[in-house]
Amino acid sequence: MAMQGKVTTHKDYPIPETMKAWVLGDPGELTLADKPVPSPGKAEVLVRIDAVAICATDLEIIHHGPPAQIHGGDPFNKNFTPGHEYMGTVVALGPGVDEYAIGERVTVEIHAGCGQCKRCREGMYTSCHNYGKNYGDVDKGHRANGFTTDGGFAEYAINSVNTLVHVDDSMSDEEATLVVTAGTAMYGLTELGGLVAGESVVVTGPGPIGLLGAAVAKALGAQPVILTGTRDNRLEIGKQLGADHVVNVRKEENVVEKIRELNGGKGVDYVVECSGAPQALNEAAQMVNRGGRICLAAFPGSSPEVDIAYLVRNNIYLYGIRGEGKTATHRAEAFMRQKRFDATLIHTHTFQMEDLPEALRYAKDRVEDAIKVVVKNKHAEAQRVAAE
Repeated sequence: MAMQGKVTTHKDYPIPETMKAWVLGDPGELTLADKPVPSPGKAEVLVRIDAVAICATDLEIIHHGPPAQIHGGDPFNKNFTPGHEYMGTVVALGPGVDEYAIGERVTVEIHAGCGQCKRCREGMYTSCHNYGKNYGDVDKGHRANGFTTDGGFAEYAINSVNTLVHVDDSMSDEEATLVVTAGTAMYGLTELGGLVAGESVVVTGPGPIGLLGAAVAKALGAQPVILTGTRDNRLEIGKQLGADHVVNVRKEENVVEKIRELNGGKGVDYVVECSGAPQALNEAAQMVNRGGRICLAAFPGSSPEVDIAYLVRNNIYLYGIRGEGKTATHRAEAFMRQKRFDATLIHTHTFQMEDLPEALRYAKDRVEDAIKVVVKNKHAEAQRVAAE
């Protein structure tokens, strides 16, 4: 065990001085470049990135900029590496770190809050009041990998110990990249909704978060779990993940009536809105019973009129969630470890890191109906074989 200026490394996990990383230039332009391997500071570890999943938000960032924010502005031409849904192996420990060991497999949350503001102290680090004020002009300790600091389309990344989730050896690298997606669904249901077994849930939109939202709701004991969407093949995957009923909104004349019919003639307790469809909020309001709760997990492209009077009259609660707060990811990993649902059903394609542009094309254009596209690092595989 070597100590390099308080950074702990291990001979079985040699760390090069430079690494390959994809760098964002102009909108939509990625170049594979050499970057120095970063060094972990206090309460940080260096993660060798073994696999990374592509998220719709990555595509937003690469082509449009927000919600990434580098030095207070758009991320273009700032030597920035996107990507945030990654897992890997701990290969170096920052000063004083004893929570994790070198060689441990981990998956990562995106957000490390500043730990000082009101929201962070409440455990709502995805709502950190110092979001974006880090490693630029003002160092407030907040970082969101792939959003405000370098992310995972690379060979190595720095992570705060607070963002790490231990991954069971029974879980493949590909499955481990999906833990955070399940964690986002978990955050919406358990933290904001207070879901208890036997309550009814509608999930709208069978994208990755919606599909795993149905899975998590069922694992928590919800009854019934109803998934709505426009693609039959995705709705079928939802059934395999635990949805009791699926509704294709294009084939149903009155979706709200159908939902009520499937729930014994009354509105449901919760709606988790993952579609981002223009009228999604108004339809969700019609789906829930009085006093019900709606969790908003998608970013709609436009801002349609909302029937606020209906929400008020019916005492309906509305929540927005950002990412995977309040350590919900740890609970999601526990469900996946117990095989309460098979998250790998949403993993459809795998590419090597050097083929990232093609992997992004599959995700963006939904080639071969891609849902979750995972990118793997060859160097990780080579090092693993050498270590064994």
